[in-house]
Amino acid sequence: MAKQKRDAAATRSKIIQNAMELFAKKGFDGVSVDEVAAASQINKAMIFYYFKNKAGLYEAVMQGVLDAIYEEIVEADKCCDNTLGELKAFIATYASFAKRYPYFPALLLRELSDSGAHLPELMFESMKKLFVLLSGILEKGEREGVFKEVIPMIVHFMIIGTLNLYVTTQSLRKRVYEEDGLDTCCGCEIEEIAEYIYKKILLMLEVDNEKNICCS
Repeated sequence: MAKQKRDAAATRSKIIQNAMELFAKKGFDGVSVDEVAAASQINKAMIFYYFKNKAGLYEAVMQGVLDAIYEEIVEADKCCDNTLGELKAFIATYASFAKRYPYFPALLLRELSDSGAHLPELMFESMKKLFVLLSGILEKGEREGVFKEVIPMIVHFMIIGTLNLYVTTQSLRKRVYEEDGLDTCCGCEIEEIAEYIYKKILLMLEVDNEKNICCS
């Protein structure tokens, strides 16, 4: 029984990973259940068994990653005893997920560019939870006098937007560098980008680093 559960979990995970890649490349309407089944090397009946339909599969892909990001950020924040540490943990954790699931940023950008046309309610709630979490960190910092003149949505866009675009433009940036020699940061690790974003946000919010110590 335990082996069957492990096999079922592995199959479900494989389907979600392949679906994420296909949805990111072609969008919701451009992907068929047959394609996902072929990429996962399973009978398409398995997809209907686990997810009921393509919409259910899409929701599982998006909501699963978003909820996992949220939970990991919450856990990371527990190690921090100040607002700066929580902000840094938020940025670093999202960057880690973008690196771990390189097709997710493209999928999220595609969904947002389509005005959330295929955005199930549960997935919308998962996205909103991330924004509420960051807003709470920023608003607490403002109350404590650590941050000044905070507009949470702009900071949210700076973090999520920059990291998503960094991952999705990797091949394009490499091509520009190879053809024109321009510095496109194609050799930078995403951890470096996360640290850079964090430092620039601190400058924007007028943080005095000598008076505030953040966790590493």
